[in-house]
Amino acid sequence: MYAHDESGDQWSQLPPAAQVEAATNSLRMLADPGRMRMLWLLSGEEYDVASLAEAIGIARPAVSQHLAKLRLAGLVSQRRDGRRVLYKARGGHVRRLLVEVLNAADHHLHDIPDHD
Repeated sequence: MYAHDESGDQWSQLPPAAQVEAATNSLRMLADPGRMRMLWLLSGEEYDVASLAEAIGIARPAVSQHLAKLRLAGLVSQRRDGRRVLYKARGGHVRRLLVEVLNAADHHLHDIPDHD
């Protein structure tokens, strides 16, 4: 089921409850500006905690906590490289989600109709 599928059939039935719950949790993870910024960077390349903390401008412990939440939500994966742990966004669906939500925000910011 994809939003770009314009057939009316998909919109006449509710998605499964487990899918709605997982989607809601993913959106909840994006509701934090720091996590959204992290995901944006992690969509382009891998980062360790220290590098990500420096790039975002927040403390390492906070970055670690955010990354743990993003991992639990299935939005971030990790791999070991020697003693370092590297993180990245889990695939194109995460990038597309970020792009769509930021496009919606941009539309809202720039196309608000006048209410006279």
